[in-house]
Amino acid sequence: MPTAARLVAAVLLAILGWVLSDFVRPLMPEGTDFGWFNFVNAFIGLWVGWSVMGRRAGRGFVPGINNGLTGTAVLIIWALGVHSSYEMFRLAMRNRYDGPMEAITAIFLIASEFGIIIATVPVIGVAVIGSVIVGCATEYASKRWT
Repeated sequence: MPTAARLVAAVLLAILGWVLSDFVRPLMPEGTDFGWFNFVNAFIGLWVGWSVMGRRAGRGFVPGINNGLTGTAVLIIWALGVHSSYEMFRLAMRNRYDGPMEAITAIFLIASEFGIIIATVPVIGVAVIGSVIVGCATEYASKRWT
């Protein structure tokens, strides 16, 4: 059921996904083709905000902050999974893997490498501050427009 809290969570988490994408770009190796990177992360943020955060809104401001932290963590995990799967398919089309199991395990290796690359103080700081803002705004929307 559409609610104001779901809409606010979806829009703000999509914006946070876009901003985090801009913070991650300089950390990646030089010459990386990003293509639809920001748009994919914004869409993941839109989906996570609507389905995960919006459903859990309306329980108070401390749970709202926890909701924001959870939503941002889910956003980051899904983004790592999507982008590492894409990278695996890109490498698989160049015949880098001997079989399907090697390709599937490569998704987790690539995701862990990406996770280590983006685990910097600015990215974590923006993620935490942004998640608190998104969580409080979602909770405010839930209380204001019920």
